[in-house]
Amino acid sequence: MILRIVIGLAAGAALLLLPFVASSVWQNLLITTFYFAYLGQAWNVLGGYAGQLSLGHAAFFSIGAYTSVVLHTHLGLSPWVGMFAGAALAAVVSQGIGFLGFRFGLRGFYFILLTLAVAEILRLVALHLPILGGYTGLFINFTPNPWQFQFKGKIPYYFVALSFLGLASGVVWLIERSKFGVYLVAIREDEDAAEALGVDTFRYKMLAYAVSAALTALGGTFYAYYQFYLQPNTVLSMHHSVDIMIRPIVGGSGTILGPILGSFLLELLGEFSRTYFATGAAGLYVVIYGLLLIVVVLFLPRGVYPTLLGWVRRALARHA
Repeated sequence: MILRIVIGLAAGAALLLLPFVASSVWQNLLITTFYFAYLGQAWNVLGGYAGQLSLGHAAFFSIGAYTSVVLHTHLGLSPWVGMFAGAALAAVVSQGIGFLGFRFGLRGFYFILLTLAVAEILRLVALHLPILGGYTGLFINFTPNPWQFQFKGKIPYYFVALSFLGLASGVVWLIERSKFGVYLVAIREDEDAAEALGVDTFRYKMLAYAVSAALTALGGTFYAYYQFYLQPNTVLSMHHSVDIMIRPIVGGSGTILGPILGSFLLELLGEFSRTYFATGAAGLYVVIYGLLLIVVVLFLPRGVYPTLLGWVRRALARHA
């Protein structure tokens, strides 16, 4: 117990001091890592614990981003307030998608296709809405003001991203230790058996979808005011949805640490491939990154965290 406390305090101190000694490049890398770990944690509620794989979370991300920006630009509402309006709207939209999918028994690839189709429809709609910037995209004027979610330098964004990740991890921790979490895992492992035991699978999947969508939407606001630009072909692309879901899958879906480890691993792999292969043939670093990712998935099919945990437990059992 004492060792855990010491390790926790040391890790906390390191996270607090790190942005002050890191270069701008590493600050950006850490912010991106926390940001994707947060989104992966949000996806994890639905895809990891409930076992309902979604390839359309870019839709909720974009709902959160565009809602907060439009409310800020046209009504003067602070993004800190607008982000919750976006989260609420994303949760409502998720219930519509969930009703279509879960009520009619869509599972596996069929549910994945439904979520992908919704994201694509929203992308096409956004491209033709002038209020969202259309094909040109939506530019956000930079006027440093913490109340407007705009900061000078990267250090404030670092702590906001870290706080977001802490929030999502806390939510997942609470879910994991509740009856709700037990029901979600039962649904993931065998939905028919869970129904036979009296679990209202439709209700709990809908609730998981709402929580996952709302958290993802909050992340959209962070992205909007970190990048200061939104374009439908970027934020509503399938590539973005894959970016969100691949972190928990690589790290270990259905675990709290999985999305965090997955995000750190993939960001480091991406930085490594860009640093050492970007000067080669066009697109070489992307190929290298893809190959490294394939190796991880092939040799660690359950994810990094569950695999490492299994190795440690077996090693301890042998020496017991």
